[in-house]
Amino acid sequence: MRAFSLIAHDRIDSKLGAWSSTMSSCSSTLQSAKSSSNLCPPAVDDGDDKVLMTVDVCLKETSSAPYPEVKARVAELLASQQLRFGNAQLNFLSASHDGYLDQHVKSINLVCERANHPAIQEGTKLLFWQVEFAIYVFQLCAEGPADSEDSEDGISAYREFELPAREFHGLWESLIYDEAVKQRLVTYAATALYFSDRQVDQQLIAFNRTVLLHGPAGTGKTSLCKALAQHLSVRFQYRYRHAQLIEVNAHSLFSKYFSESGKLVGRLFARIQEQVEEKDTLVFVLIDEVESLTSARQSAVAGNEPADAIRAVNALLTQLDALKAHTNVMVLTTSNITEAIDLAFLDRADIKAFIGPPSWQARYEILRSCITELQAKSVLEGHFKALPPFAEAMATCVLQV
Repeated sequence: MRAFSLIAHDRIDSKLGAWSSTMSSCSSTLQSAKSSSNLCPPAVDDGDDKVLMTVDVCLKETSSAPYPEVKARVAELLASQQLRFGNAQLNFLSASHDGYLDQHVKSINLVCERANHPAIQEGTKLLFWQVEFAIYVFQLCAEGPADSEDSEDGISAYREFELPAREFHGLWESLIYDEAVKQRLVTYAATALYFSDRQVDQQLIAFNRTVLLHGPAGTGKTSLCKALAQHLSVRFQYRYRHAQLIEVNAHSLFSKYFSESGKLVGRLFARIQEQVEEKDTLVFVLIDEVESLTSARQSAVAGNEPADAIRAVNALLTQLDALKAHTNVMVLTTSNITEAIDLAFLDRADIKAFIGPPSWQARYEILRSCITELQAKSVLEGHFKALPPFAEAMATCVLQV
């Protein structure tokens, strides 16, 4: 639902350009390594004409079915289906014959990334031999988020989510963008984690595994970060047995008591260090409204805040640098005020993406998805026709004119 562009800042553009060239030069290496590495999710080679269709199979919370068996049953089901290009939820209840999927599976979502196949119109019929499937089977964590116990004035310093979390189910599919921002973030994450897993020398190729999304308030930056963490926890489940999201409350890192802010930061990252020391656990650290940290530091330099504030921010930057030594952690940050972001933090962000208001096409697709959901749940009854995709609707309007 959001537009994507790069931040208009010379320093950022130069660093991002360096990263883009690095990503391009390493693309062929990454593709060739996918067949031999258990880290990178399966993908279609650039020269292959097949359409890559991602199949997310969510099991019921009560199911104890083995993942390989479920994956095999879903593959058999897909072979008998009439497939179309686009995103859809498969009605396996009417299609399945043995009742196995009905007993164990909660939902099956089919996703085709438009960025990978820009020439194919949504809704185009696909033959089975034209499609290559990437099937992911997962089960949602029934436990809710856990708040930190060591908080000041009743404000929790962070919240922990066991991924994939029930709270974020379906969030990734519901986010609509004009350009391939989601695909780009996934490609960056796969590349960064792959480089870390292969122990690429960071003195030669610098990567911090840090993402910064910025833009106006209410454009879905925080939702995208949470959805990305959920999405990657499923994609890399065969590399990491567990995944966690630690959502940091940036405002809680500053204490009214002198010298306490640095201690709060230390306790927070001590908890994060405990998680990342488990090498089979993929850890995501989400810092929302990160500009509040840099704003406090700027105020401290100007003499408007005590020196304790600048100590806390310096401690935070030092701790972020310390996380680079661990290959199983990724930092996701958001900001509403671009001008307030400190350059010391910008230097640590590999990708900076602007998330702005949606365009006309994105608005149409958002409304179409809402109407489709209301029709599916029988909230809208009567003779309502299903709305066509944006490209088809525009073509119809042109013909009528």
